[in-house]
Amino acid sequence: MAKAKPAQTKAAQATWGGRFSAGPAELMLAFSESVSFDRRLAPFDIAGSKAHSAMLAHAGILTAAERDAIHAGLDAILAEIDAGRFAWDVKLEDVHMNIEQALTRRVPAAAKLHTARSRNDQVATDMRLFLRHACAALSEKIAAAQRAILAAARGHADVLIPGYTHLQRAQPVFLAHHLFAWLEMLQRDRARLADTAARANWCPLGSGAIAGTTLPIDREFTARALGFVDARGRPQVTQNSMDTVADRDLFIEFAHACALFGVHLSRIAEDLILWSSAEFKFADLPDAFCTGSSLMPQKKNPDSCELLRGKSARLQGNLHTLLTLAKGLPLTYNRDLQEDKPPLFDSFDQASLCADVLAGTFTGLKMNRDRCAAAVADPALLATDLADYLVERGVPFREAHHAVGAVVRAAETLGVPLHEVPFAEVRKIHPAFAEDWTAVFDLKRAMEKRRGTGMPGPAQVRKQFKRWEKLLS
Repeated sequence: MAKAKPAQTKAAQATWGGRFSAGPAELMLAFSESVSFDRRLAPFDIAGSKAHSAMLAHAGILTAAERDAIHAGLDAILAEIDAGRFAWDVKLEDVHMNIEQALTRRVPAAAKLHTARSRNDQVATDMRLFLRHACAALSEKIAAAQRAILAAARGHADVLIPGYTHLQRAQPVFLAHHLFAWLEMLQRDRARLADTAARANWCPLGSGAIAGTTLPIDREFTARALGFVDARGRPQVTQNSMDTVADRDLFIEFAHACALFGVHLSRIAEDLILWSSAEFKFADLPDAFCTGSSLMPQKKNPDSCELLRGKSARLQGNLHTLLTLAKGLPLTYNRDLQEDKPPLFDSFDQASLCADVLAGTFTGLKMNRDRCAAAVADPALLATDLADYLVERGVPFREAHHAVGAVVRAAETLGVPLHEVPFAEVRKIHPAFAEDWTAVFDLKRAMEKRRGTGMPGPAQVRKQFKRWEKLLS
């Protein structure tokens, strides 16, 4: 019986193979490479290498000529990457080693570039640079979606709709007030991204693999070069080398911000799906963001909204992946952490795409004014206003609530709308009812009386229009 052939191996790995007699098996290379997904960090990796080499020259470890040659080589490599001409090699494992090896072939002085640096603090720096970029880019996309929602509110500023609790008609609100609720949710998403970006704004370079370096480096110099500074321009560097290379809180925080954004997207989408149904018919979604049925020619399916709901689950899954990945790891770096990037990148990509789709969906949104008006004309929406009418006449609210409930029951028994219950019947229910009780069922009056901050009255809606136009300008 023939003996099984051993797994094929390659020559020792050039960047770390001094201790090894042979390189990893082909299967191990395929299993362990990350350049297929971390190559997108190239601009950040090159920025970090330029700052690091500038710091090494500042510290006297590189000459100015060596620094300049390294910078020129890095610029040339970045141009090749941007043009799609750079040859990525999985045998070099990751974006860092691909760039470093390509640079060393061109610039001999690049052999000194990794002095006082580990891939551990290098990738931590790359990811903090990426996260600052990602937070800003996603926040702007969410802001663009907010502006589209605000424009829809402005275009339907006079439209009233029923507000709902338990998916049952509750009280009347201006459509704009409902849309402003969505703006509030999305504004909190942007605030979370800003918080994450602020915590990302601390420079890891100089932490090394775990315990820094014995060489005379200047971490504050590197921080300034990469823009890791506070509002007063003071450098911000991480304070514990072990935590710096082990920490994945920022990844989880960003994924959490994306997941919660996804939850908000899903809730917005659900309202739009209901509103666009034949049963509601409040809204007409743009054809460009809907599809039809392969069988039923009459169908117009709210696909953009349904996919927004679905993407919410994907974003939550990415968050759960990162939480599970980090939960059992001892300090400091463990190779498991290589798996932190795919879910993080996916969260950024999918959340960005969702924000664009949300904006596009609202850009073509049309409201069916007649259907909205018919729905909001339901006098039962003002049952609470009727209880308030009794309260204004000295009736305790609980007693007033009970009395109005009895009027509602009488309307159902008589088969008439709430405001058409005969006054004699209403008077029997509670003596505080006067002949003017039906004045409560004037929608204009009802909305005008909602004057308090955060309420849906016309004065407050006008105030919120001004607020949002200022916030989103």
